Amino acid sequence: MTVRHAVPTDCEPVAKLVVRAIRDIAGQLTGEEDEARALARLEAYYREPGNRFSYDRYLVKIAEGQVAGMILCYPGSDAEALYRPIVERLREMTGDPWLTIDDEADDGEFYIDAFAVFPAFEGRGYGRELIAAAEEWAVASGIRKVALNVDVENDKAHAMYVKLGFEEDNRIRINGHAFRHMTKFL
Repeated sequence: MTVRHAVPTDCEPVAKLVVRAIRDIAGQLTGEEDEARALARLEAYYREPGNRFSYDRYLVKIAEGQVAGMILCYPGSDAEALYRPIVERLREMTGDPWLTIDDEADDGEFYIDAFAVFPAFEGRGYGRELIAAAEEWAVASGIRKVALNVDVENDKAHAMYVKLGFEEDNRIRINGHAFRHMTKFL
């Protein structure tokens, strides 16, 4: 299995995969409507320590000498601190001191924030490898519950997560969209 922790030089492909994974939520979290500007902001977040998009929060799948996929994870108990730099930047950009972003992760879980594989590498089992590596990271971190959110309209991803042992335990809204909150106990 060629899955490793991300390094700073993985910045560009990882940012592209984040946009692929979270789509319009990237605009919400970067404050940028233009995809190129959202990518640039995600790359800046990636290089900055202490936020939910910092490079130390990712695992990457390497295939054919390049980043083929990524998974972004952190303990739910760290979410508030990891979201803070993003919220502060958005408040500064908008001038709205009360601006908030949607809570996605819960205490007591190892949260998979974003997960994607480039289309050229789909269907090779890389997604399963990344999920398995995230589960190992959770256990190594002392957390036995892994969680993620999947758009209620994404039946393909939902079916994959069910096959991998995840169960829906709640429904939440993120950036105005309905999501299934799914968990798996390790």
